[in-house]
Amino acid sequence: MEKITARTNDKIKYAVRLGESASLRKEAGEFFLEGARLCSDAVQTGIVIKQAFFTAKALWKYSDYVDDIIAKSGICYEISAEVSQKLSGTENPQGVFCICEAKKQPDADEIRPDGKYIALENLQDPSNLGAVCRSAEALGLDGLIVSGGCDIYNPKALRAAMGSSLRMNVVSTENLGDLIDSANSKGMLTLASVPRNTATDIRTVSMNGGVICCVGNEGSGLTAETIEKCKLQVVIPMSGRAESFNASAAAAILAWELMR
Repeated sequence: MEKITARTNDKIKYAVRLGESASLRKEAGEFFLEGARLCSDAVQTGIVIKQAFFTAKALWKYSDYVDDIIAKSGICYEISAEVSQKLSGTENPQGVFCICEAKKQPDADEIRPDGKYIALENLQDPSNLGAVCRSAEALGLDGLIVSGGCDIYNPKALRAAMGSSLRMNVVSTENLGDLIDSANSKGMLTLASVPRNTATDIRTVSMNGGVICCVGNEGSGLTAETIEKCKLQVVIPMSGRAESFNASAAAAILAWELMR
């Protein structure tokens, strides 16, 4: 196993850029993954591991995970603790990192007319995105729709998803309005989640058949175009003085209602 001890090594610099840049991830069709369990989950999910990096400590401390990764990786490198700190997005890295091939995600026209989906519009916090992925998988949704904002391969989103985003069907679209128009034409129920007392209580809505429920940006919510195109505006009833839910909490509650 080749050793890398320099933080300025070209392979290390590329891995760092891959974690930082959504445009590079899209262009290269690759993403950067950190953590023994997450990298092992990726292997078990069938994600192609192009390169893997391990510290000497990780090779024995996380051997159960690492052995699986090494067996399925294209190229493996042993890295120094200093290089591990350079690669890591956490204070205490485990010393296990992978460069992975992004899997092919379904197109918008592959959305099932009888399926249940949460659509996220312009979500900016990757931790929220990851948390929604985790909740969506746990509750059995057919998939997620992501329009604008951060991408599912953002390192913080990957950590928060705990592997769910690698297993879920995630549709990316640049125009949520067009997707909603298509869903409406297929007879799906399209819902706009809004913090308005005049909206319909989500608990009273029949979820028979296919449903897409839209959740908006943490600060500004859904765009006016998306709200207008959805068949129904819904609200999660609240008590107390809080004006709204956190985006990931709202999505989890809505997902529960979709599947209830």
